Amino acid sequence: MVLWAGRHVRRGWEELCADYRRRIARHVPVRDQPVKARSGGDGAERLRAEGHALRAALPDPCWTIALDRRARARTSEDLAGHLSRLREDWPHPVAFLIGSDLGLDEAVLDAARERISFGPMVLGHELARLVLYEQLYRALCIERGIMYHRQPF
Repeated sequence: MVLWAGRHVRRGWEELCADYRRRIARHVPVRDQPVKARSGGDGAERLRAEGHALRAALPDPCWTIALDRRARARTSEDLAGHLSRLREDWPHPVAFLIGSDLGLDEAVLDAARERISFGPMVLGHELARLVLYEQLYRALCIERGIMYHRQPF
């Protein structure tokens, strides 16, 4: 499950993400859920409202993984192994949390079971969502031996 805070669903980004969701769905169930906050404010007020809406949308129980540029980055191979072990050991949903253009509220980050990073650079939330889907598909390919992932020379 990918939960993301955002105010807009832009068609171009959605088409790219949908392509990876179709690929992933051949192997494991996948669900994409945009979450909109009920706050019209900006800044801290909107960030708190988005955080509350994300937490409220989570199934219980759920293993939560927040995307946070300050977190530890993983290699694709490491992510593949980690997700494989998680699927074996955790029979409940796994949810990846992506913040809006404001990021994720500290309460969401603190409540997450773990955090991952795609590196120290800030990525737009739409791009982060696409990168997440690509890496989830890559992890499945690594795990299943599908010739998608190539080792660097």
